Amino acid sequence: MIYVTKADGSKQPFDKQKIINTCLRLQATLQQAQSIADRIEAKAYDGIPTKKILQMIFTYMKKYRPVIGYQIDLRQAIAMLRSKPDFEIFVSKIFESLGYKTKTNLIIQGKCIEHEIDIVASKENETILVEVKHHVNHHTYSGLDTFLQLNSTLEDLKEGYKEGKNNIDFKDAILVCNTKVSEHAKRYAICKGIKFIAWKYPEEKGLERIIEENKLYPITLIKDLEREEAYKLADAGIVTVKQLLDDIKMISEKSKIPERRVKEIQNYAKILLES
Repeated sequence: MIYVTKADGSKQPFDKQKIINTCLRLQATLQQAQSIADRIEAKAYDGIPTKKILQMIFTYMKKYRPVIGYQIDLRQAIAMLRSKPDFEIFVSKIFESLGYKTKTNLIIQGKCIEHEIDIVASKENETILVEVKHHVNHHTYSGLDTFLQLNSTLEDLKEGYKEGKNNIDFKDAILVCNTKVSEHAKRYAICKGIKFIAWKYPEEKGLERIIEENKLYPITLIKDLEREEAYKLADAGIVTVKQLLDDIKMISEKSKIPERRVKEIQNYAKILLES
């Protein structure tokens, strides 16, 4: 049996179906996905790194979808965002796409102490406390401590509302992170009723699915975009590829990136979104 080596050094059996699933998410047909999986299986060797397999997938996918040459891996692209403010703005855009109105970076008084809140999302009679957790290493798991803190924050804010110390009646709390969640943390969250959106969780509505279904790609998905340019755009509140379709002059003025270069970046954005 052939084993693959994951980023954390652990090993697991080579799974051809995972390659097929990745290709399908990159919009390959089933026949194309199976063909790519066959080619990689033929070249696989014991201990092959998962990163190497992903590189092979991208290489072979270019034949069927040339647009692949303009982008990097989505998981890596999200990790390349800065935790603050980039990822927080990015998550707020996700909630706005789901019909919520959002406010970011608020200080709200609980019963006992003040709390710095990443995002407050409201829709109709529902107000949600959103905690954002971003890892630069996208193979890092989000653990129990994050959920313990979120649960205690929610309780203090609810008690503060009852005593009139704040005017926000939070109905729920939700954690959004760009990595997977440890099994220990997952058990606690489910037991306490704390919702969370993570990488591949919930299974049919994980972070990657929401992004792909709504085409809410981060600007860092664009392979040709320099890191400093990404920072300038994010400082101007532009963190999604869709936002790059706005007026070129306006983007240039906000980001201090020359109009000529903004136009080039915008062309890459159109290719990714129209594919």
